[in-house]
Amino acid sequence: MEESWRPDLVALDIDGTLLDRDGNLPEEVRAAVRRVVAAGVPVVLATGRSWHATEPVARLLHLPSGPHVCSNGAVVVRYPEGEFLRVLTFDPSAVIATMVRVAPEALIAAEELGVGFRVNRVFPEGELAGVQRVVSVEELGSEPATRVVIRDPDADPDEFAQLADHLGMHEASYTIGWSAWIDITPQGVDKSTGLAFVAEQLGVDAAGVLAIGDGGNDREMLTWAGRGVALGDTQPQVRASADAVVARFAEGGTAQELSRWFG
Repeated sequence: MEESWRPDLVALDIDGTLLDRDGNLPEEVRAAVRRVVAAGVPVVLATGRSWHATEPVARLLHLPSGPHVCSNGAVVVRYPEGEFLRVLTFDPSAVIATMVRVAPEALIAAEELGVGFRVNRVFPEGELAGVQRVVSVEELGSEPATRVVIRDPDADPDEFAQLADHLGMHEASYTIGWSAWIDITPQGVDKSTGLAFVAEQLGVDAAGVLAIGDGGNDREMLTWAGRGVALGDTQPQVRASADAVVARFAEGGTAQELSRWFG
């Protein structure tokens, strides 16, 4: 990377990048983000979370008005207005029917934009934001969805991840979460496509984007960004997608990377 390079836009994953696994925001991370904002550089949250779960983080960081990428790229929202700038959906019925057949114990949720989720059974407390509306399997897949979540708290994460190979998805993409969790979005949609939309709206080239993440759903955006940075405690596949690997989150990797450009 050229010595003269500086970020024109900073894209940040949330869980494991801004917040720890207990949802805490370290003060050094908050301060580093504030320095980016003070420098007049847009900060864009890029997350698998729904807008319900993303908005409180934007508020916690005291971010100015601007767009953010939610639902792994399927949704772009302007904060704080809550205006949906782009919404991409897919037909989830086939995926849901297949999962019910191969993993009948799994919890399934179809995102309802601006409301919460349709679910086959209630998810554990704290895992989904917004209203959880229990419906039949038929109703669960009856409407287009921005995202479908498949979860089994009692399953082995590695074995559960293998279920994705049985879904037979042709009109959807999927990512594996850090636990027994699968996120399904419209085909070809990921954080990088959401960020590309935002960057175009803001007049920023991908080459000028600094992206930081730690999860499997960050791989595409780390490859797309001019500088993609993986936290040190992420998986090897994610590291391979990044331009650089910094310290683990608990060791201050996120704050250190931001401070390199916004000290």
